[in-house]
Amino acid sequence: MKRLLSQIAAAILGLWLAILFVPSVIIRAYPTSNFFGFPLTTQWEIILVLGIALGLLNYFLRPLLKALFLPLEIITLGLFTIVIDMGLIWLLDKMFDEFYVPFLLPLLYTTLIIWGLNLIGIFLTKNKYK
Repeated sequence: MKRLLSQIAAAILGLWLAILFVPSVIIRAYPTSNFFGFPLTTQWEIILVLGIALGLLNYFLRPLLKALFLPLEIITLGLFTIVIDMGLIWLLDKMFDEFYVPFLLPLLYTTLIIWGLNLIGIFLTKNKYK
């Protein structure tokens, strides 16, 4: 449970930092933006929903993709994980119209920001006394 919450928090904070520091990443609110009937009128509400969605994708889908692409991860010494994370952010871009990330460098920078925050979250939630 701590891992899921840390991934959601890292995704929310990472998306917020990405729209601040990566010039091409755009999160915009449309007049018709809603989430299960709840209207999303401000940018922070959309960042919250996107962060929860990305945290859930990282928690449930990322381990499956890592197991599926295990031979490529072994060949690239684990660097294919960045490609998997880029794919999850690209999937989030395709799922939500309010979120836009251009393909290569802004997507890589956004991925690295969220990856770094996930790494910090893993170290903070690691239980030393099991």
